[in-house]
Amino acid sequence: MADDNNVFDMSEKQSGGSWTRWIRTAIIIVVLLFLLVVGIMNIFIVEQGEYKVVTQFGEVVRIEEQPGLSAKIPFIQQVASLPKYQMNYDITSAEINTLDKKRVLVDNYAVWRVESPQAMIANARTIENAESIMANYINSVIRSELGRLNFEEIINEDDSARGDVNEMVSSRVNELLEGGNYGIVLTDVRMKRTDLPEDNEKAVYQRMISERESTAQEYLSEGDAEANRIRANTDKEVTEMVSAAEADAEEIIGEGEGEAAEIYNSAFSQDPEFYEMYKTLQTYETTIDDETVIVLPSDSPYARILMGYVD
Repeated sequence: MADDNNVFDMSEKQSGGSWTRWIRTAIIIVVLLFLLVVGIMNIFIVEQGEYKVVTQFGEVVRIEEQPGLSAKIPFIQQVASLPKYQMNYDITSAEINTLDKKRVLVDNYAVWRVESPQAMIANARTIENAESIMANYINSVIRSELGRLNFEEIINEDDSARGDVNEMVSSRVNELLEGGNYGIVLTDVRMKRTDLPEDNEKAVYQRMISERESTAQEYLSEGDAEANRIRANTDKEVTEMVSAAEADAEEIIGEGEGEAAEIYNSAFSQDPEFYEMYKTLQTYETTIDDETVIVLPSDSPYARILMGYVD
């Protein structure tokens, strides 16, 4: 009986030792898995075209620029990404007063990049804050610079110095950003469009319509005057041409009649009696018709011819 109890105690000890070993193994596995997960979670990838900024308690401790794998201290350090490439930012429309006292809504866009990630994180904190700071500076400088131009110079690119204004705005804004040590650089700023405030649009459109109508009326008046001048010149030329043609025709007719008279005289002089008879017959043709009654003396040449007495 005592031997049975000893065996039972030995079995219990062996079973307890096996359970303890399993617990220890499980704990070790869990710890290893935990360390593996923590290690994986604190390894980060630096990609092409970005900065990885490692901060510790809000302070920048290092900046990773080269693509590849890197690591941070668990639970203490944080990683933020910043782009290396240039970014576009659409700036909210700003209302300005031009030199000739007109109100204009100006819509711009900016091209910018992060130059110093450490300064940008330290002073601007986020991309959104950096864009907001930059937009405030741009609107302020644009309001100042465009306020020196007339409205026509702003909307008409050919007659203005807008290209110079863009360069001046970029230069001035970069000076302000450098003074604040925000770690960003404005590459370019451009004007997308200019609009009038809604309450001014109708008045300006009406003025533009009146100006265009006035210009159109001037063109019409000039056209009518030119048409009248062309008609007068044409009528004058036509009259001169007709007069010259009539003079030429009369001269030709006169020459023809003279030549015809010479021919008649030459022909009729060869037989005067025939000519006399021909002229008499022509007279009959023009003076006698179906209703004509002629009373002739018996010795009249007409009567003698009609009665057949021809010498």
